[in-house]
Amino acid sequence: MLTIYAVSDSIGETAEQVARATACQFSEMVEVRRIPYIKSFEDVDDFINGIEYPLESMIVTTVVLVDIREFLVERCIERGIRIINVLGPCIGTASRILNKMPDYKPGAVWNMDSQYFKKIEAMEFAMQYDDSKDYGGIRHADVILIGLSRTSKTPLCMYLANKGIKALNIPLMPEVPIPEELFSIDSKKIIGLTIDPMRLIEIRRHRMDKFNRLSSEIQYANAERVLQELEFADKVMKRLRCKIIDVTKRAIEDTALLIMKSIGYNGVKDH
Repeated sequence: MLTIYAVSDSIGETAEQVARATACQFSEMVEVRRIPYIKSFEDVDDFINGIEYPLESMIVTTVVLVDIREFLVERCIERGIRIINVLGPCIGTASRILNKMPDYKPGAVWNMDSQYFKKIEAMEFAMQYDDSKDYGGIRHADVILIGLSRTSKTPLCMYLANKGIKALNIPLMPEVPIPEELFSIDSKKIIGLTIDPMRLIEIRRHRMDKFNRLSSEIQYANAERVLQELEFADKVMKRLRCKIIDVTKRAIEDTALLIMKSIGYNGVKDH
């Protein structure tokens, strides 16, 4: 098994694309991990020291800051880690042809402004913490959406992310404990999503038909089960004293507008 680390002093998309293009040639034998914002010697040390299997790792880097890049190479040599800088040769060749020193601007390849950067960061946040994969993002989120399965939590998070809002969603289920972190943050950051039970049953049955769910999973769209879940969700939302939005007849855009108004969103210009 090989791990390719896509390392950058910016967001790391270029390095990751190269790494994934390499990985796809070797089926499932290669894992790719993106390591963005390596901008200091301390960042380099923390990253390199955290590599558990150096001989089974390689680094694809687009670091353009010369001193950081050289230090990264030194540390890789020390630990026997193979490293390739995909921008270095290109920048060097262009520099020689133009007889001009490069600007060495991290992230210049994307020509990002602050709003674009904020959107990308928010989208990465939404994907990382989607569907309660990790509760560690709760205190860093701009808004937390809670609700039953199929109440549009994930699409809403992605829509909000496109506005530069870090949104995290937590599915509510009677069998799953509510994360304690929710009770230690401002309730104004929490939005509860509710829906008409008949509409929820319809949506869930459609999803089961679409993905050929097994008959053993029929409880997912069972009326009694749905009512039980809705009652549980209502109790949780009241306990958290959060704003509740009924998404039954609302488009994603309309619900998102209510959420943005509730959290005092000032707006990020679109590009």
